[in-house]
Amino acid sequence: MMKDIPNLKVEDIAIAVVPRDITIDEELWDTYLINLKEEPISNVLINSKGYGEVEGEKMKTTILRHFFEEIPPLSVVQIEPIQVKLFGLTNEYWVSFVHDDYMYDKKYIFVNGSIVEENFTKIPFINRKGVMIR
Repeated sequence: MMKDIPNLKVEDIAIAVVPRDITIDEELWDTYLINLKEEPISNVLINSKGYGEVEGEKMKTTILRHFFEEIPPLSVVQIEPIQVKLFGLTNEYWVSFVHDDYMYDKKYIFVNGSIVEENFTKIPFINRKGVMIR
């Protein structure tokens, strides 16, 4: 029975963390979901949370949930702002969506210390630099 369930991988979906301004030290950055597919995706649910240790003390953020009925092809939507002080934590975005009548899900994990200028790349559709996971 398990062999009858397709094991399809998430492709052409990315999460990006981008500074709001040219100044990298800005207090708030923005997170985006990027649909690089030629078709829309629907019923998109994103759970975000941060966790880890800061100065030897365990810390975790509130779990936030975001829903988008449909995200058009080749487009980007803003998920939420993120404070720079949370970059010392692991920041996780769990994305679930429907495409071609199949439900997909994938965790995008920005590990502690990964949201730094050395990891910048040009973010599609918003033409700014930031950190992106595909």
